[in-house]
Amino acid sequence: MSDVPGPALATLAREPFSRKGWLFERKLDGMRVLATREGDRVRLRSRSGASADASFPEVAEALTAEHTPDFVVDGEVVAFQGRQTSFARLQPRMHVSNADKARRSGLEIYYYIFDLLHLDGQSTRDLPLRDRKQLLRELFDWHDPLRYTTHRNSDGKRYYTLACSRGWEGVIAKRADAPYRSGRTTDWLKFKCELGQEFVIGGWTDPQGSRVGLGALLLGYYQRDGSLAYAGKVGTGFDRATLRRIAGRLKGIERSTSPFDTSTIPRRAAASNGVHWVQPTEVGEVRFTEWTRDGQLRHPRFLGLRVDKAARDVVREV
Repeated sequence: MSDVPGPALATLAREPFSRKGWLFERKLDGMRVLATREGDRVRLRSRSGASADASFPEVAEALTAEHTPDFVVDGEVVAFQGRQTSFARLQPRMHVSNADKARRSGLEIYYYIFDLLHLDGQSTRDLPLRDRKQLLRELFDWHDPLRYTTHRNSDGKRYYTLACSRGWEGVIAKRADAPYRSGRTTDWLKFKCELGQEFVIGGWTDPQGSRVGLGALLLGYYQRDGSLAYAGKVGTGFDRATLRRIAGRLKGIERSTSPFDTSTIPRRAAASNGVHWVQPTEVGEVRFTEWTRDGQLRHPRFLGLRVDKAARDVVREV
């Protein structure tokens, strides 16, 4: 199982639906994690393939304690803010590289597992999703922090309405008879209650007044021709500690020229005083209300840095 493939990814869809042959799950606002058990060893890795063992040691310990054969499972690690999963609240754990420090954080996290890729020496990827979920449900005893991701078999539209009324991120619709396919496919569709996606950070502006660290982040996404399109800037959603931490990271990758496609960045943004450009390697999660006609974000709000996605994989979700 050393060559575990990349995770399946959902495609953004505009309209929720209720269709026979589909399952509907709550969309969780956390960090994607694949867990592999070989003998007595459990390894956690992010969507990008980076190790997550130190960030979530209690998940690895819980999976190790289960009396099961070897497996590979797919799920989402989350932290809660009240009854809502919160990517921003999970941030301190995502960036921890020491397991003892992660345990001392006092932040409770949970691993919602929703798929089974491998079991007892056999790949389960070609089985229908409904069969994989049944095997998964029977695999563990399901004690915290391990949680089984429940689903609905119908009423996708009603479930989406319920999700939005409860302040959830949205709903994932999955084809019940489909195998597990790595990469982005239409077997999994996501219906979001609020628009949001990852963006590449291409620069920052100087802080004004009593603000510390930075004023706003300059955001972009990669186009089909490989160039970085400018998508606007975000200056809300930060606390002082986050401002200082991100500013410190960006100053280490500062560059003298803009990384953006010059045809996509407004002249006022490129010529503004106090603009600093960076190597486009950092990725942030941002929520917003809509795209403007000229391809800019309206009312963006920063949620946190992502360590589980490569900058080159960031494209505009449509």
